[in-house]
Amino acid sequence: MRIIKKVKEMQEFAGELRLSKKTIGFVPTMGYLHQGHMSLVQESKARSSCTVVSIFVNPTQFAPNEDLAKYPRDLKKDCLLLENAGVDVLFFPDAQEIYPEGFDTYIYPDSLSRIHEGEFRPIHFRGVCTIVGMLFNIVKPHFAFFGQKDAQQAAVIKRMCTDLKFDLEVVVCPIIRENDGLAMSSRNVYLAPKERQQAVKLYESLLHAQKLISEGVRNTNRIVEEMIQIIKGIENHKLDYIRIVNAVNFSEVEMLKTGADYYILIACRVGVTRLIDNELIRF
Repeated sequence: MRIIKKVKEMQEFAGELRLSKKTIGFVPTMGYLHQGHMSLVQESKARSSCTVVSIFVNPTQFAPNEDLAKYPRDLKKDCLLLENAGVDVLFFPDAQEIYPEGFDTYIYPDSLSRIHEGEFRPIHFRGVCTIVGMLFNIVKPHFAFFGQKDAQQAAVIKRMCTDLKFDLEVVVCPIIRENDGLAMSSRNVYLAPKERQQAVKLYESLLHAQKLISEGVRNTNRIVEEMIQIIKGIENHKLDYIRIVNAVNFSEVEMLKTGADYYILIACRVGVTRLIDNELIRF
């Protein structure tokens, strides 16, 4: 596995790959990798002749009160996972390489980034789109792979690619879960043992929502209320939101209708750890 730390070197190597008619698959990450990330790597390897993974903890997507400083890191373990998976290139720049002194240009996504996650993390999607847009220009991928766990983020990035005419395909891959159903996340490491045990109630609430829908319930207020009752079983929690939204434009809906797809979105703090999860509902 080749490790590249400089933007110019990565751009030149990507250019050489494209000239030689190689397809580039790209998995952008913030490191502390788990099987969710590795599922994206496997999808990239299946579709591409060269797989590039980036590790960069992006400071511009964290608000001052968030967990940038303590975000988990383990580069040695990450490199071992990537090498064993057959990744071709690790792009591992430092913050100065990406945001040199005088950096002053950001990508501001509009309406889709202001709702749901955007209400609770106002600068988040600006930072995400800025770094992802930069990485696309550096790595020059044909395919970029993202996880469904960050469903709204994937939709914002797709919108950015459409609006700014990025010549690549964004591929959204299924959520990978622990054996008990908790969505895999680098932040799960923050959970105390009892919190970890109780956090599975987020997934249980999604399963209950699916059961209600399969039984014919279409009123989203009822579905959300019953989900809230399950989540109340988490002793130390703060629910930011449960939203049932159109899977295309992420607008909230009151009634589910045949012929449309929906996401059930959850954001909840368990102890001090903020977790997100979702389920895609297809009719």
